[in-house]
This record gives sequence, structure tokens and C-alpha cells, in this order.
Amino acid sequence: MRRYRAFGQYLKELYGERVYKVNVDAGFTCPNRDGTVGMGGCIYCNNDSFRPQSCRAVTPLGEQIENGIKYLRKRYRANKFIVYFQPYTNTYAPVDKLEELYYEALKEPSVVGLAIGTRPDCVDEEKLRLLQKIARDYFVLVEYGLQSIYDKTLQYINRGHDFQCFLDAVYATEGRGIHIGAHIIVGFPTETIDEMMEMAKVVSELPIGFLKIHQLQVVKDTVMEQYYREEPFYTFQYEEYLDFLVRFIERLSPDIVLQRLFATAPDEILIAPRWDKNRHQITRDIDLKFESLNTYQGRLYSGEGSEFLKQYLRAKELSKLA
Repeated sequence: MRRYRAFGQYLKELYGERVYKVNVDAGFTCPNRDGTVGMGGCIYCNNDSFRPQSCRAVTPLGEQIENGIKYLRKRYRANKFIVYFQPYTNTYAPVDKLEELYYEALKEPSVVGLAIGTRPDCVDEEKLRLLQKIARDYFVLVEYGLQSIYDKTLQYINRGHDFQCFLDAVYATEGRGIHIGAHIIVGFPTETIDEMMEMAKVVSELPIGFLKIHQLQVVKDTVMEQYYREEPFYTFQYEEYLDFLVRFIERLSPDIVLQRLFATAPDEILIAPRWDKNRHQITRDIDLKFESLNTYQGRLYSGEGSEFLKQYLRAKELSKLA
């Protein structure tokens, strides 16, 4: 048993056996790329840095799922699966199109649910009602890309929405039987270590049950690559990140399920930081770090509200009155 609440263990407890994710690309784009919100996307974004080669929209959705399940059954003797709509913004389409895609993914009897990666500015009441309907019979996890709680950082990365947009989406999703997840990135040059650490308090105070944490990676063919080459900024070195991560998780609510603790972009596109470690090695070293410090998720969690969140919401209320 790990000293933090891992996603794999959570699903095993829920379904009585291991549940595996089948990553799919349903051909979505992003409002921050097509001009609806902005152009060019977030400055760090190169989708090839996190999606597997087997996950490509040129292959029909049903075939992607069939191939993924076939592979996982052969390699792991897997019986249950969650279809993960991963690249870009997977609620960015008319609701009838979303309904068609989501239910196609659920046709296979061994699929027990969906995980849907999206942006907080790409959900509305109609889409949430659809997800609520599906959630009556299946596991449904909506993963909102937050990246940072700081508007200064969201502006720097050309995110196209502010922190309030994320809060609105989370509160609109709450209470519908839909599991709520968030993605954050730590290590932006706009933030101090203390500011990054504050995100543990904020996330713990919100109705978020699942969390992915990534260290910032500079990858090829991004605006961030240009920034880094023109004026290199500091990125987490390996041991420093392990220390930070453990300290962060100590402050996190013990109820939050951790889906991912680090990013591993392919070596051929990764510029910095270069750790030369594979997933297994990093996971092992995280576990060893927890053990060496004799600590665990939530050890320093007090349940007290975040002062940052209080001030942020107060400032928003004052701005409305002005």
C-alpha cells in the first residue's frame, strides 16, 4: 500500500479488480487554438508530449478502443476498462455529437466508465446534464485543466480563461454524480515555491476528488521553447522535485485521489528538465521518499481554508460591486 491515495488502488477497491485506461483521440480541437478564445494554444502545449502513439484521431474511435482493450487484455489479463478522452478539449463540440461519441465508447460491455479531459470554459448546463445522465449508470470523471490558481500565470501561459472560470465549472459540476478532477502544473517561472504549495490548500478546499500533478516540462515546437532558448529559466531538478512533491502531498486532503504525480514527455521532444528516468523509476523513488521521511498524504493537512482563496473570492465580489 502506498502512502498516498493512488488512482489504481482506488479503482481496484471500487470494482474489486484492476481497471485499465484506454486512451483515445476523438478528433477534438481547442478553443484556444481555433480562434474562439485565442490562437496558438497554451505556450507549453504540444499534445505529443503526453499522448501515446496508439492514440490518434486518424483511427476510428471504435477501432482505437478495440485495439486498446485487445492490447491490455493480452498484456495484463485486464477485464475492466475506462475510456479516456485525452488530447485537446473533449467537450468542445455540440452536445449531440458528444452524446454519440461517449455512448460509442460505452458499447463494449467491459468498459465501466469514461474519463474526459477538458477545459473549464467548455462545459455548460446542457453538456453537464448529458454527463449526469451517463453517470447514473457508469463511472464518469471530468478532468478540468486548471494548471494554476494564479491569474498572472494563466495570462503568462496564454490559457484563455481565469481561475474564476475554473471555480464556476467545478461548482456547476458538483452534486450531479460526476467525479471531478483537476490538472495542475508546478514550476512555472511566474510562481514561487510557496505559491505552488498554496495550491494544495486551495484544491483541498474545493469539491475536487481527483488530481493530476505535473512538473513543468519544456518541449519542442512550443512558444515556451522559444522563451526558454531566449532566456533560460529554472526547472525542477529530480531530487528537488521529489522533495517538493512529498511536501505538497503532505498538505493535500487525504480524500483526494492522485491520478498522476509527474510528466514524462518523450525524449525526442523534451528539452528540460532531463531526468533520464522512466516511469517505473520515478514512481519507485517517490515511494522511497515517502518512506524515508516516514510521511503520508494529508499528514500536514489542517482542513483550514486557504487565505488565498478567501482573498480571491473577496476581490471578485468587490469587483462586481464596483
